[in-house]
Amino acid sequence: MAAAPSVAATAAGASTAVLAPRPAPTSALLRRTQATPRPHPALKCRRAGPLTPKAAAAAAASGGSPPSSATFHGEVFVVGDNIDTDQIIPAEHLTLVPSKPDEYRKLGSFAFAGLPSAAYPTPFVAPGEESSRYAVIVGGANFGCGSSREHAPVALGAAGARAVVAESYARIFFRNSVATGEVYPLELTDAGAWKECKTGDVVTVDLGNSVFINHTSGKECKLKPIGDAGPVIEAGGIFAYARKTGMIASKAAA
Repeated sequence: MAAAPSVAATAAGASTAVLAPRPAPTSALLRRTQATPRPHPALKCRRAGPLTPKAAAAAAASGGSPPSSATFHGEVFVVGDNIDTDQIIPAEHLTLVPSKPDEYRKLGSFAFAGLPSAAYPTPFVAPGEESSRYAVIVGGANFGCGSSREHAPVALGAAGARAVVAESYARIFFRNSVATGEVYPLELTDAGAWKECKTGDVVTVDLGNSVFINHTSGKECKLKPIGDAGPVIEAGGIFAYARKTGMIASKAAA
């Protein structure tokens, strides 16, 4: 599995477009579902230990970025291997401009519109809605392959998704996710672990401990740490992060 791209590589590929910051999450992103646990085969997953003050201090002393501590909770939408950007957002919707709030919302309404209904009878965004009930997306290998369109992670973020948890990513999708700050592209440490999830399961993504918890099945899996990409996404994308850290002048100063 290829290593996650560095923030520097992300910044180099992110200079082609400036996208509007995402709107504040709504209560729809935090819905909880009452579900009955189902038996599942055991996974090779281990609980991540808590981040200790000593570890946090060591990270700060080494000059590295402190680990992201965000936690997301909600229902999950599950897709398979090789989900390409045309399935995430079909080309006919690329005329929408994310910097315009109404078109940003409309872009979200078309998220995953390219998925075949025979394989995915439950839509990611319900007909007539602009946002999704699913806060987390789970996928297999090579998620986000295909064209380099930045609209793909933007559409997912506009629909209300906060994180994608996959076995692996197409490099360009990972970079665009970080550059736009729309969704956290997180990787599972164990191959095939994503198959234990079903659409509608209630999950928690804990970035601080790099752990993915499926409350419906009772399974818990380790995630690869998001690393230096975490603070960039948390800031709202590469340009927002550059302003926040003083690498470029802030809008107010300009």
